[in-house]
Amino acid sequence: MIAPTDPDLDLARLADRTDNWHERLKDCQHRLDTDTSEVLSIEGRLTRMVGLTLEAIGFQAPIGSRCEIQGASGNLIEAEVVGFAGETLYLMPIGDIRGLVPNARVRPIRSDSQVPVGEALLGRVVDGACKPLDGKGPLRVKERIPLHGKPVNPLQRAPVRQHLDVGVQAINALFSIGRGQRMGLFAGSGVGKSVLLGMMTRFTEADVIVVGLIGERGREVKEFIEDILGEEGLSRAVVVASPADHSPLMRLHGAMLATSIAEYFRDQGKQVLLLMDSLTRYAQAQREIALAIGEPPATKGYPPSVFSLLPQLVERAGNGANGGAITAIYTVLTEGDDQQDPVADAARAILDGHIVLSRQLSEAGLYPAVDVEASISRVMPQIINEEHFEQAQYFKQIYSTYRQNQDLINVGAYAMGSDPKIDEAIAMFPKLQSLIQQGMNQSIDWQQSVDNLTTTMQLSPPAADETMKMPEIFNPGQNRN
Repeated sequence: MIAPTDPDLDLARLADRTDNWHERLKDCQHRLDTDTSEVLSIEGRLTRMVGLTLEAIGFQAPIGSRCEIQGASGNLIEAEVVGFAGETLYLMPIGDIRGLVPNARVRPIRSDSQVPVGEALLGRVVDGACKPLDGKGPLRVKERIPLHGKPVNPLQRAPVRQHLDVGVQAINALFSIGRGQRMGLFAGSGVGKSVLLGMMTRFTEADVIVVGLIGERGREVKEFIEDILGEEGLSRAVVVASPADHSPLMRLHGAMLATSIAEYFRDQGKQVLLLMDSLTRYAQAQREIALAIGEPPATKGYPPSVFSLLPQLVERAGNGANGGAITAIYTVLTEGDDQQDPVADAARAILDGHIVLSRQLSEAGLYPAVDVEASISRVMPQIINEEHFEQAQYFKQIYSTYRQNQDLINVGAYAMGSDPKIDEAIAMFPKLQSLIQQGMNQSIDWQQSVDNLTTTMQLSPPAADETMKMPEIFNPGQNRN
């Protein structure tokens, strides 16, 4: 016979057992928080190193996650997972790799690829890991956003309909840039792209300026900050510097970090100017990583992953849904002045226009050395009025006519009166050339640029040939400011 149980006694015993379990759980939690010596962690070992590529086995980690490698002297070297093959993980170091030894311990660490952002970034200079370089103390920011950004629905982007004053007359008048446009600045080495970029940095109307100096010489970083930005310009700017002596992974992260910071301020409803010098160095950093882990080259040594990452970076700029906008200017280094360079050709296809700088004009002492015939702004018809558009097109026609016949004119082989088009081009060329020249410390605003273009084109002598009239190529059905 089973004795009857007391319900109150059973409840009391259950309460005691529950309290005991709570106490034991609290004790375990306290031990985890205060003493990590007994905590088990997954570790692997370093098996191979080729160039900057490290190979590790013994653990699993997702692409993009971080690992710590213990050096010979106990120092920890941080690396990122960039690929895998079977049980082998390919790691790319973020910093200095001196001190690594065979079979070094490799431990995955928690990393969510988040970057710190906030208003405190204004006036600061950071590296590709968002660590301060200016000696002004730590960054006091609390918000964090993804390094790789969030995909934007193309139907939620506001169209480009408002012009942006960049303070450079040749661009304002002939290649007007709109708010939210992605523009390329194509030039070879020593042609003046950094000078033109500096002019646009100082003269452009924007709430925030984000500058990404990717893969450039370390000397240029300090010169850009002190000589081009200055104290006033730096106060509303964020500079991300990842010079050429940094690892390719840091250079890659520097470009993505600059874009993430620009996205943060755009989402606050601000007008952001993103200047990246250069997009070519970003592509070269990805090429170094891809080739190191065994990806085969496709076009002039560039693997396919380079051409897939370029639009992923560029498409993050543009107009937002809340009135904010990122107007991006990317410099593209054309090696040997080859406009068919793979990176230049790919950038030309994904950007909203390009400004080409001519070495011939630069050597002649004409600055900015904008090649009028090779440059274009694809959104220009949507952001200017009919009169401005027709005058800009007419300017390009006369300028191109002179340039095409310049050799004949210079050697005296052309006889005046032979062609009315060439006669007009000869008469107008000095005025046209003066319109596109400007001192590096001189700012010419939007309205003054348009007025100077109107004045220049009104000086055109009457043409006897009807074909010299302004062409009717403007579509009045489009909306323009």
